[in-house]
Amino acid sequence: MSAIKGPAIFLAQFVSDKAPFNKLDTIVKWAADNGYKGIQMPTGNDDIFNLELAANSQDYCDEVMGICREAGIEITELSTHLQGQLVAVHPAYDELFDNFAPKHLHGKPQERTEWAIEQLKFAAKASERLGLKAHATFSGALLWHLVYPWPQRPAGLVEQGFAELAKRWKPILDAFDEAGVDVCYEIHPGEDLHDGATFERFLKAVDNHPRANILFDPSHFVLQQLDYLDFIDRYHDRIKMFHVKDAEFNATGRSGVYGGYEDWKERPGRFRSLGDGQVDFKGIFSKLTQYGFDGWAVLEWECCLKDSAQGAAEGAPFIASHIIEPTKYAFDDFAGAEASEERNRRILGLKD
Repeated sequence: MSAIKGPAIFLAQFVSDKAPFNKLDTIVKWAADNGYKGIQMPTGNDDIFNLELAANSQDYCDEVMGICREAGIEITELSTHLQGQLVAVHPAYDELFDNFAPKHLHGKPQERTEWAIEQLKFAAKASERLGLKAHATFSGALLWHLVYPWPQRPAGLVEQGFAELAKRWKPILDAFDEAGVDVCYEIHPGEDLHDGATFERFLKAVDNHPRANILFDPSHFVLQQLDYLDFIDRYHDRIKMFHVKDAEFNATGRSGVYGGYEDWKERPGRFRSLGDGQVDFKGIFSKLTQYGFDGWAVLEWECCLKDSAQGAAEGAPFIASHIIEPTKYAFDDFAGAEASEERNRRILGLKD
């Protein structure tokens, strides 16, 4: 068994135009000062990390890694959550998702999709230059508006939607395969890949592509009322990344999984800072260790109540306290005896 690495932190929720969150050298020092050993790098802010430059310049990648190493920090993975979302967007969401793309692409959905695909291919090459083995992203969605079957879905509609999604992602997955990097889709509401069943549909549509893998985040399973421990049992071979994020679900007679259009504080399902929600992290770390997961445990801070500074400060020791050092021997080895085929036959009561 291998040990999970960590603690690490996803920087997306912290990057801003204010110090120390506006430059790479200062934000990695902040992360290190808070007890983190790794950072998951968002790729939407060139002041922190220039994705296109990283794809084309080993010198730039060496410079970025040097800045991180000086602070005692490793880059765990790159993230293209926003760009991945734009690989597949239903027209109903065009205006909302324009915010994820540069302004010159607003109102131009086809050009926006082409830009997003190029961004993912940049991420493949940049990950290779940085020596990374996994990448975080979203799948996008063509079918999310059809998640509840009313009116009933026409026969073949879902299959056709996943065929189109696979058509868009297959060249991207091939680019990552050439780079030796796994694409890890965060299983997330709002995406066509939002549970085990939809991941299986996608995997079939991309011919079980070896680079199509999973970013496991239990908070999204709590909000959907899915069994996240059983999910690990079922899909552990494809789980290559792990977001450590807490959540709670407290249904009432007024509102449930769908949330009644309430804001985050009033929804039955809410994201919480680590230790404040209902996620069984001891069970999760145990199962991931059991199945040999040796990737990073990455804090993704999102909480509707607690300040981000407090959440970040509490996150590193929380993760560190849950990482299991795998045993190197069986606990009952002391009672063992020398084994041989002849002795085993005697124990079984077998005669020559």
